[in-house]
Amino acid sequence: MESGRKGFGASTSMGAGDLFDASTDATAVLAADGVVVGWTRAAEALLGHSASDVVGRSAARLLAMPEDPVRAAGIAQRCRAGMGWNGLIPVRHQDGRRIDIDLRVSASFPIGEKECFLLSAREQRRQWTVGQSVLDGFLTRAPVGMAVMDLELRYVWLNDTLERFGGVPREQRLGRRLSELLPGLQAETIEGLMRKVLATREPVTDHEYLGWSWADPHRQHAYSTSFFPLVDGADTVAGVCYMVQDVTERWTARKLLSLVNEAGTSVGRTLDVMRTAQELADFAVPRFADFVVVDLLEHVLSTEGHGAWLSDAGPAPARPTMRRAGMQSARAGCPEAVAQIGDEVDFLPPVSDVNLLISGDPVLIAVLDPSDDTWATEQPVRAARIREFGLHSLISVPMRARNTVLGLTTFARSLNPVSFGPDDVLLAHELVARAAVCVDNARRYTREHTAAVTLQRSLLPHALTGGTALEVASSYLPADATGGVGGDWFDVIPLSGARVGLVVGDVVGHGISAAASMGRLRTAVQTLADLEMPPDDLLAHLDDLVLRLSDEESDRGAAATSTATFIGATCLYAVYDPVTRRCTMARAGHPPPVVVGPDGYARFPEIPAGPPLGLGGMAFEVAEIELAENSLIGLYTDGLIEGIDHDVETGMSRLGEVLTRTGTDLATLCTSAVEQLVPVPQPDDIALLLARTHALRADQVASWDVPADPAAVAHARAEATRQVVDWGLGELTMTTELIVSELVTNAIRYAEPPIRLRLLRDTRLTCEVADASSTAPRLRHARSTDEGGRGLFLVAQLSHRWGARYTAEGKIIWAEQEIP
Repeated sequence: MESGRKGFGASTSMGAGDLFDASTDATAVLAADGVVVGWTRAAEALLGHSASDVVGRSAARLLAMPEDPVRAAGIAQRCRAGMGWNGLIPVRHQDGRRIDIDLRVSASFPIGEKECFLLSAREQRRQWTVGQSVLDGFLTRAPVGMAVMDLELRYVWLNDTLERFGGVPREQRLGRRLSELLPGLQAETIEGLMRKVLATREPVTDHEYLGWSWADPHRQHAYSTSFFPLVDGADTVAGVCYMVQDVTERWTARKLLSLVNEAGTSVGRTLDVMRTAQELADFAVPRFADFVVVDLLEHVLSTEGHGAWLSDAGPAPARPTMRRAGMQSARAGCPEAVAQIGDEVDFLPPVSDVNLLISGDPVLIAVLDPSDDTWATEQPVRAARIREFGLHSLISVPMRARNTVLGLTTFARSLNPVSFGPDDVLLAHELVARAAVCVDNARRYTREHTAAVTLQRSLLPHALTGGTALEVASSYLPADATGGVGGDWFDVIPLSGARVGLVVGDVVGHGISAAASMGRLRTAVQTLADLEMPPDDLLAHLDDLVLRLSDEESDRGAAATSTATFIGATCLYAVYDPVTRRCTMARAGHPPPVVVGPDGYARFPEIPAGPPLGLGGMAFEVAEIELAENSLIGLYTDGLIEGIDHDVETGMSRLGEVLTRTGTDLATLCTSAVEQLVPVPQPDDIALLLARTHALRADQVASWDVPADPAAVAHARAEATRQVVDWGLGELTMTTELIVSELVTNAIRYAEPPIRLRLLRDTRLTCEVADASSTAPRLRHARSTDEGGRGLFLVAQLSHRWGARYTAEGKIIWAEQEIP
């Protein structure tokens, strides 16, 4: 019993009221006679015995020590009293080895008629003990710098690692403060943190800072420092301990990632090659270098051709033609630069191999020596600037993207005394690689945008003339570069009878497809106008064309449709007759024209709107207005009147006010109106067509009614000849006589009365014969044996052009002659 009582005294830390936590231990249930009742998987994992091998059998065979019945009885008595027991017991593993376990026995409890105990055990790990010499060696030689400071922040102890970090011997540190030894190491901040730890007893961990070390005075290092208080046995703060690690590599990697991410938001914000190159230079100074130049191949800056070398295009020329696209310096005005923005440059770093641009790696010149023969011979001017401004380190990185050579970016340091290193080369390469993608995107976009604008402008009229009937002026403003070219167009079409057709339209969408569709519609309008169609019929035929084009695009499939879908358009077509001063017009979903009378009052005629082109199935209505001489009529697209700060009605009102200004020539008025209404680039194209009306004087028009009698032909011929002579056009009398004779004869023979002959003297001499028939004559090529059929053929040969147009009363056959 004595030995049992010793066991109790040494291991009775669990009281009766304690909770027995066996959630992570190996557990078993033992009956009072020592037979195992329950066995868990954790117990199986600890000792290797399965439940089938243990349950129902005595637990004594698991012990690795002689049985001690007295001690076992004492433990059982204590547990029956509700107090529990714990202690170290050696047991035997299933494989025969001995294991020391920390065993806990719960208070007894009944299971049925049996008295049982819950056993919980875990393996007792042997505690490691170390001698003072080993501990001293561990602290002294640890890879982490450690030091102990007293309450006055003076060094009391430091290990070898910290001595090596700072480069200051241990003897010089002990008894002195950090600020007295390393004033450039943010000592004031570090000592402030130590005071905070002494005052609050709260540790400070992972404080990072940059500093210089006497051990490596030419390179800035990054350190991570932690501080915690030292408390003695009396719970009094006796000092502060700090640990420091050199985290320069981690800091450099983080800086690299941070700079690269920041460059992604600062470089390439526009689709402009020159601005992107300048953004790269601006970003790198002074973050990375003191002087940066970006030189791009001349073809990259061109809007023609491929725009760059391809890496697999074969050997490069001996000296590529590059131009300075961007540069920046820490000094005002970039005095280090030999060339200015836009100048041609031929700089390549030593060894001046052009293959560097195609397949070479970045060039690092850690120590720049301008006295080197290569610099003195090939770059004498640059060598002088290097010496003058103290450029001491250089990195040149070829700019390539998508297998395309773009140029060369050079970084240099002068004010920063630290030379470039291998880590800096990685950063420079990453910065240039990101900028190269942006430059290539801008190059491709600029080339495509220029091609689209060129196509669009080539499809617009290069010169407009309204004859004597109209004085015309136009202004076209393309959309800003981000929106792409649009499909706005306008035209002035000379018609027969001194009339003039005015047209303005807008194709839905942007890009080359919209420009191409605009060209199709403009050509179609010219063709239909030459057929002398009235405005409503012309828009109906144009609507059919848009429907047919849309169907063609749909038949091409989804792939083609995504790039060239024809959606629809709006259009306004007007015909002005200077004889009657009447203007007939129709519109298809387009804004109405603006008319400014001679009195200076602006109005918008009520023209039936009509559906946009491409809807089909709906008719267009025509309207006619009379225009006083010297009236101003303006046709425009919606980009001129729409705005984010006003609605369409307000925009139309502003347009009317701008056009009421007097004393301004038409071209100036047209340009200034666009500039005033749209002062900044807009996402949509803008077109404005202005026309000032004139009327033919009474002495420029002569007309006669012709009876339906063949004998009247001679009289009509004589009257026409007399009028031509009165106009001073005697050299045209013979051809006019023949044309009048043929046209009047055909009208009398084949048409219906009333018949009317009219002569117009404008830029050309026009002869018109009107009748009530809707049957048009047909030009025939008579054979040599035919007695007739040569009339219209003769008219076609004698006149500049001829044709027929239909009216509400019938038709008009006309022929024009050039006036010498």
